[in-house]
Parts: sequence; C-alpha cells; structure tokens
Amino acid sequence: MAHKTHPSLELFAPDPASPAQPLPLAGSPVAAGFPSPAKDFTEMSLDLNRELVRNPAATFFARVRGVSMTGEGIDDGDLLIIDRSAEVHDGVLAVCCVEGDFTLKRVRVDPAEDCLWLVPANPDYQPLRISSTDDFRIWGVVRYVIKKF
Repeated sequence: MAHKTHPSLELFAPDPASPAQPLPLAGSPVAAGFPSPAKDFTEMSLDLNRELVRNPAATFFARVRGVSMTGEGIDDGDLLIIDRSAEVHDGVLAVCCVEGDFTLKRVRVDPAEDCLWLVPANPDYQPLRISSTDDFRIWGVVRYVIKKF
C-alpha cells in the first residue's frame, strides 16, 4: 500500500497487485438488540477490498487527525475510505482541500449566498464559508469510516 503524509491527512492508496485476502464471514447477522443463538461456524468469506473499494484507481484511505467531526461519530485515528470519482452533492461528507490544507467536513450548497459551507460536527468548530475566490477543491467523497476503538 503506497503511503504519503500531509500535515493534516495521512493518505494510503490500495495496492491493486496485492492478492485477495478473504476473511471469514458469519453466516447470520449479529443481533444489536436482544441476543440470538450464535452459530459456531462461518458460512462465507469476505474480501474487504472487493466489498469497500468501488473504483480502485480513484480510491484512497486516510487516517483522521483531529476532532472536528466527532458529532458524526468520526474520531481521531479512524480510517476513511475516500472515492475521488464519486459524485459530489449537497450534504456529502468529503475530504476538501482549502488553501492547500486538507479537511474533513460535510459540504453544504448555499445558492442564496452563491457559496459552499464546510460544516463541522463539533460545536467547538465554526463552519467555513467557501466562495469562488477561495483556493478550494473537493478532493474526494468519504464512502466508509472504519472505527478505531
């Protein structure tokens, strides 16, 4: 897996040459409410690359640094799966590049003010207004968050 570090984002690219790594997958769902009888065997296998990476050439992994998105359950150290080819729309969770720095925020379109807002999920952080004069681009759309416990 290729690795590149930026002051605010640690990027990893999937290695398309690595062999599939099928992992055991339980044959029945795990109950999140009342306990259900557990099976002591697995019925299938699961390849996480095949399951989580839609477009390998445009997919990157990044480790979260910071606490601006804790209100959405995204914490420091979590791993993001980012698709640079995904369609951007109002409300999408995205990795954005603002004035050369990466940030993870919810993107909101404001047609009344002809701008975008990058919205954090932590009351200690303020939304960031983005206008056409700012050095800004949406680097990729977050497809999955892998939690670190």
